[in-house]
Amino acid sequence: MNQKNSPEPDNSPKQQSETSRIGTGMMVAAMIIGLGLLTQLFQGVLDTQYNPNQTVHTSQTSSDFIEIILKRNRSGHYVSTGLINGSKTVFLLDTGATFVAVPEVQAQKLDLKKGQKIHLSTANGRSIGYQTNINQLSIGDIHLYNIKAVITPNLEEILLGMSVLKQLEFTQRGDELTIRQFL
Repeated sequence: MNQKNSPEPDNSPKQQSETSRIGTGMMVAAMIIGLGLLTQLFQGVLDTQYNPNQTVHTSQTSSDFIEIILKRNRSGHYVSTGLINGSKTVFLLDTGATFVAVPEVQAQKLDLKKGQKIHLSTANGRSIGYQTNINQLSIGDIHLYNIKAVITPNLEEILLGMSVLKQLEFTQRGDELTIRQFL
């Protein structure tokens, strides 16, 4: 029998080269996807280490006050997710700050209006800021209204200063900060 018409595998160098390129491309694509997934995973870990209070739980054990408990972050600071005028943001609690200090870039995103220009004295030296007002600031179920704040050009994060903290009671024990708002 003559088997000239039966198909034979094409093992030409051209076919092998093309198959090799496709395989290499798929390997590179798989590595990029894997790297992206690992980046997301580790970024989530880093975010949790910076802000262990991404979800703030509120308790009200009596009709006298609302209470939240914040955990200290890896650097020893208290950082919490909250709201300014209904927009989600992250606060760094700072008892050394007189007012809530909002970086200029974030103030624009939060639609905070620049008021009177003021001179600021900070840990990084003297600078210029602008008075502003926050209609509502919230952490968990703690809500505060008509908060004095400053917009600062050279700041990286929102500092929750004494214009808020003086309205609350807070107690630190170990790695936890208990904050109470009396009703």
